[in-house]
Amino acid sequence: MEEDVVKSLARAATKLLPQEQRAEIKKKNCNLFIGVPKETSLQERRVPLVPQDVELLVNNGHEVLIETKAGDKANFSDQDYSEAGAQIAYSAESVYKADIILKVEPLSHNEIEMMKQGQTLISALQLSVQPKNFLEKLIAKRITAIAYDFIKDKSGHLPVIRAMSEIAGNTSILIAAEYLSNINGGQGLMMGGISGVKPTEVVIFGAGAVAEFATRAAIGLGASVKVFSNNTSKLRRLQEGVGCRVFTSTIQPKVIESALMTADVAIGAMRSPKSRSPIIVSEAMVEKMSEGSVIVDVSIDQGGCFETSRVTNHAKPTYVLHGVTHYCVPNIASRVARTASYALSNIFAPVILDLADGGGLDNCIRHELSVRSGIYLYKGMLTNRYLAEDFNLPYKDLDLLLAAI
Repeated sequence: MEEDVVKSLARAATKLLPQEQRAEIKKKNCNLFIGVPKETSLQERRVPLVPQDVELLVNNGHEVLIETKAGDKANFSDQDYSEAGAQIAYSAESVYKADIILKVEPLSHNEIEMMKQGQTLISALQLSVQPKNFLEKLIAKRITAIAYDFIKDKSGHLPVIRAMSEIAGNTSILIAAEYLSNINGGQGLMMGGISGVKPTEVVIFGAGAVAEFATRAAIGLGASVKVFSNNTSKLRRLQEGVGCRVFTSTIQPKVIESALMTADVAIGAMRSPKSRSPIIVSEAMVEKMSEGSVIVDVSIDQGGCFETSRVTNHAKPTYVLHGVTHYCVPNIASRVARTASYALSNIFAPVILDLADGGGLDNCIRHELSVRSGIYLYKGMLTNRYLAEDFNLPYKDLDLLLAAI
């Protein structure tokens, strides 16, 4: 009996001693609900997430809702997405109930109407083709909007722009090769050349990523390449990038005219950071090009750098002027939609995982520069100074907003 009393007192004393506190461990990551609507733009065939990355997101505990036939034009079926773990939605309205909306093209006005209060939008910005009330409608719905073309990687580069530029540069040479062939009414030339036969001559305007990859593709096929740009540091970097010496020159009308007279292909890859692309090639220069030569104006989305360029589409991509075939489709990446979709998905999936691992958007943007750099609307407040000035709208500094929370 006494023994039982002693044991009881010992247990009571033990309970009075300081104990290790079992603190609740907060999970850093959170589950996200992502909606992928079908693109409504006539020329857009890309999809922002491929089935493999949908599977990755689902396996990490996230929910992905994709509109039926969203991936059809990139040759991804509903079954591919369903087997990867996505839910298939049969109406756009149900997709727009998701917390995060992921698109390739900017929202149309009808799609903005389907957005609900406080959602997060990840899409292209392209406000040059959007009216002012596009922004005002998003502001009214307190949307947080991320422009994927502004997202930066850890080295400070723009990965989406780089990826699409690589595609546009490579594809522009393949397009030119098609239209040089007899089957498309060309001169019957093979892009490049063979032993004992004069190589195809390619003239490229610009020295950025598009121009670099166009140069790589043309040289790889055996063509003779001439590159023109007023940015000598970019010309030097291009030479280093392609790994061999190519003809380079600053933009001098007489030198350009001479190069175009013998050129079989001319690629326009000049861009302006703020306004339309500069017109480098006059109509008089185009008139002097050889019959059956090909112009591919990759800069057409900014107005084009050939005076004779006018916008075409994938349904009717070319026209002939002064005997020269012009290819002026703005969205070249959609011509190879499956490859472009993989490139986009390789960027978007890690961004979404960063949002989740960071504990949601608010926590993530405090620490992840890559995501923060793409934000132009935060909970309905315009945080991009340039857009505020262009559209005469009130602006708030994102860092100050985050500090106040």
